[in-house]
Amino acid sequence: MTGPWFDPNKYSWICGAAYGVAAVILGAVAFYLVPKGRAKRAVVSAWVLLWSIAIGLIIIGLVAVADRQPWGVWYGILLPGIVGTAVLGGNLLIILKRYKEAEQRGLPRY
Repeated sequence: MTGPWFDPNKYSWICGAAYGVAAVILGAVAFYLVPKGRAKRAVVSAWVLLWSIAIGLIIIGLVAVADRQPWGVWYGILLPGIVGTAVLGGNLLIILKRYKEAEQRGLPRY
């Protein structure tokens, strides 16, 4: 271990909080737009982007574990990655299904 990447006592919460806020905002936007069949490309693209960020957080967290970083460093990075991958990955299928249902109902797309 060369030294902690950052001070885990001060900064370990930032990654999870930022990711959580972004996921909640995107979830609210999807909750509003998906049943109406609107903005499919934007919502799905943002969803996949946030999901890929979660996968990237897992990779960075595993690198931190391999580098023997303190618990507060790797846990603060790895936890939002694991939760984000599971939650966003599972809900992507539901979003695509709801868009398909809206398309079958004939709702307008914007």
